[in-house]
Amino acid sequence: MTTETVTISHLGAQGDGIADGPEGPIYVGFTLPGETVTIDQQKNKGQLLSVDQPSPQRVEPPCSYFGPQGKSCGGCALQHMNMDAYYVWKRQLVVDALASRGIEADVLQTVECSPLGRRRAVFSAQSTRNGLLFGFNQAGTHNIVDIKHCTVLSPAITNRLDAFRSLANLLARSGKSFRLQVLATLTGLDVSIENMSQLSEKQRQQATALALQLGFARLSLGSETLVEAHKPIIRFSGVDVSPPPIGFVQASVEAQDRMVAIVAEHLSGLKRVADLFSGSGTFTFELARQSAVHAVEADGPAMAALDQAARHAKGLKPISVEKRDLYRRPLQPADLKKIDGVTFDPPRAGAQEQAEELAKSKVGKVAAVSCNPATLARDLRILLDGGFRIQSVTPIDQFVWTPHVEAIALLER
Repeated sequence: MTTETVTISHLGAQGDGIADGPEGPIYVGFTLPGETVTIDQQKNKGQLLSVDQPSPQRVEPPCSYFGPQGKSCGGCALQHMNMDAYYVWKRQLVVDALASRGIEADVLQTVECSPLGRRRAVFSAQSTRNGLLFGFNQAGTHNIVDIKHCTVLSPAITNRLDAFRSLANLLARSGKSFRLQVLATLTGLDVSIENMSQLSEKQRQQATALALQLGFARLSLGSETLVEAHKPIIRFSGVDVSPPPIGFVQASVEAQDRMVAIVAEHLSGLKRVADLFSGSGTFTFELARQSAVHAVEADGPAMAALDQAARHAKGLKPISVEKRDLYRRPLQPADLKKIDGVTFDPPRAGAQEQAEELAKSKVGKVAAVSCNPATLARDLRILLDGGFRIQSVTPIDQFVWTPHVEAIALLER
């Protein structure tokens, strides 16, 4: 390592400050454009030692686990940046991703979401000589930062950290790390044990008893339910849905509702729409208030949860469901013949195969939802080349203070 003084020219896509070094860019976390900083440099990475000339955009981070010198939990990247500049940077991530595919579009201002809104978290745990470590992994490492609070999780989760720690302490026996995935639902906490292949019968009994004592709605080992005291319930547009263990849901209710409203408005007035990569029905039920909906999802338990909820929902247009891997078997133009509009919300890999078929179809409107601006840009390029035009793109700050950004692109022919 060598000690250097450098000036940060701009922020990278992961929120690191970037300085121009003689041998190329140097990435320095917890810095801002225009700052002069002293670093320990190793190859193209810089460990921040001091901020010699701070940026006017610099603010005091609200969380004690945020910052250099090994104390950061790895969850947030930009708590040291004032929010006005931060939202501009978030929007620019989407603008830059689109530009990389030659796309000029009307990218709206970033939709703000409140901190303390995350209803989903994945904690890491490990037994050590000095006791249990329970918290989050430092960025780029397997080191666990033990936490007692969090500035982005909902109170329903942060108020029960001691309960999760008790469960983790019971399970931590071998010294191997494992994870607890937690979802705050309307009927209680849905907790799943991950990265632990099996439990002894005694551990199963103890974990089950403790989960009941702690008042968890459900405890699972991966996708296997160990005990369900109350059926976990989340609500999509007034419809109660019981998601499967470790099933995907949007991390923030506030972001979810904003996203659903944007998609539903774009697809309003259509007779029949398709909700692709539908999960357990995030968009399905709002769309069904105005159109017949065909929901398609590869995950069987998620599809079953959607179907079960749809059967008991009142006042909706018809909902049909199809279990289908849209990567291997995207809907073809013939399948889309009677579909007027489509929304898709795929994993980070995007929806390239489905976009190619949509481009060949006669579908008139598309709402493309994505958690990855790079794959969104790729998919939009395909749709544009197939005759669609972009009305608008909206960035949504679902993951506050991180480099992750949701975006919704609205297209029509």
